[in-house]
Amino acid sequence: MIVSGFYKASNLLKSSGELWRIWTRKTSAGSSSLTLTNQQDGIRRIILNNPRKRNALSLSMLESLRENLLTDSHTPDLRVIIISARGPVFSSGHDLQELTSARGREHHIRVFQTCSEVMTLIQDLPVPVIAMVNGVATAAGCQLVASCDIAVATDKSTFATPGVSVGLFCSTPAVAIGRAMPRKLVMEMLLTGRPISAQDALLHGLLSKVVCEEQLEEATLAIARRVCECSRPVVALGKSVFHTQMAAGRDEAYACASAAMVENLALRDGQEGVRAFLEKRRPVWSNTDEEAHM
Repeated sequence: MIVSGFYKASNLLKSSGELWRIWTRKTSAGSSSLTLTNQQDGIRRIILNNPRKRNALSLSMLESLRENLLTDSHTPDLRVIIISARGPVFSSGHDLQELTSARGREHHIRVFQTCSEVMTLIQDLPVPVIAMVNGVATAAGCQLVASCDIAVATDKSTFATPGVSVGLFCSTPAVAIGRAMPRKLVMEMLLTGRPISAQDALLHGLLSKVVCEEQLEEATLAIARRVCECSRPVVALGKSVFHTQMAAGRDEAYACASAAMVENLALRDGQEGVRAFLEKRRPVWSNTDEEAHM
């Protein structure tokens, strides 16, 4: 079954942007010092919190991020995740101090395996993950942006894969970035290491929206709020099927998507949405994976 394991969802988001700005300065119990995290009205905020090291995706940072993403990810209270960062750099990518020969091959393997786990986890989660970028995103930091379902950035943000300049080609970042942007532009980024602007990143598919710095938080929260207004199991099904069919050939993709439409219609919320539209009223979601009486 394509649809499974979805739960009753929480109330819709009610907080104002100002309350969110106050809230993001607080750290929830159990958060690593490398990341700050809290959750309110269905939206989980994860903030990369090592600006002194340009929010490098060290092994510890990756493990903290993985924990923040996984914790209670299938509970009804979680509807959307937003990943942002403190400081002028969203993330500079891997911590090169961890990639010297002194650390050894086994440590290098662990770093890249953990990074791959985090990037695939973002797409495998049942809720949308939004990158909120204000500043520089390079190498694995750019990979993180590309791995998110939606990405909103300020007009001053830049994106690059500069590994070739230090003798470490950005092969793993290229997996996510190469699936988000045209191949020849990605190859130019990989082969030259030169950054692209937020406007070019938007034009070529890395970003969903570009706004001025003053509008970044509200623009991102507006998207998150809209997701919270929709049925959780319908969103979860749609996200899962989108990523599955994008990795398939045309005929297989249509077969997968057609089966998903039938599964969607079998959901209680699928039928509620159709009836609400026909009756010209707002839908009342159950936010469960219950099937409709057909």
